[in-house]
Amino acid sequence: MAMDIIGHNREAWNKKAVLGNIWTIPADRHTIEQAKKGNWSVYLTPTKPVPVDWLGDVRGKRILCLAGGGGQQGPILAAAGARVTVFDNSPAQLGKDRMVAERDGLQIVTELGDMRDLTRFTNASFDLIFHPVSNCFVDDIEPVWFECHRVLCPGGTLLAGFCNPLLYIFDPYQWDVNKKLEVKYRIPYSDLEQLTAEELQQKIKNQEPLEFGHSLEDQIGGQIQAGFLINGFYEDSFGNELLDPYIDTFIATRAIRP
Repeated sequence: MAMDIIGHNREAWNKKAVLGNIWTIPADRHTIEQAKKGNWSVYLTPTKPVPVDWLGDVRGKRILCLAGGGGQQGPILAAAGARVTVFDNSPAQLGKDRMVAERDGLQIVTELGDMRDLTRFTNASFDLIFHPVSNCFVDDIEPVWFECHRVLCPGGTLLAGFCNPLLYIFDPYQWDVNKKLEVKYRIPYSDLEQLTAEELQQKIKNQEPLEFGHSLEDQIGGQIQAGFLINGFYEDSFGNELLDPYIDTFIATRAIRP
């Protein structure tokens, strides 16, 4: 029987939201108040803020925070004056956005769903899409890029963060337990295809998100294939991880729909 990846990862992120994972901690009141005054920053990747000129003046812009729940980026953008829709697979994560909106008097629309299916939105519905690191939780990202292209207006911008697939070639046990970098897997990577049956069942039992290491051809080339023109790029680190002294393992791109 086929694995329900979306359903499993929904429950996994609901669990992370309850346990207080770093990406589920909402922006505090001070951060929102500063954003209302024009002092703010947002993140596509773990440690580097998005360049100011990538976003421009967001006041009045229709922004889709794609797979961006958790009460972090969406409320900050809304406080800065944007018309924000937060789209996420986790009801608990979307609940964080609603909590901040109610607490701080913000207007935010929340939508539950799979990032690959934006059919509820008409063509050219948004001026900007903010898509932080998250497409590692779906097995096929081609529809993500094509749907982003469709729902953006001409001249609209897609800001995307994603993992360098290099992250997925290493044995996670050796990484976490023995602090060793031991190459074990190939790219593209899939928990479903490359873990042993026992490892996969343990991950499912523990309600850990299923992950997929997509190739750079699918991440960057996929955006180009969907019709985007990429005009911005930077790399970022985990912040305090085993590979950080050697290479940045996250990527952010800015792409324009012509």
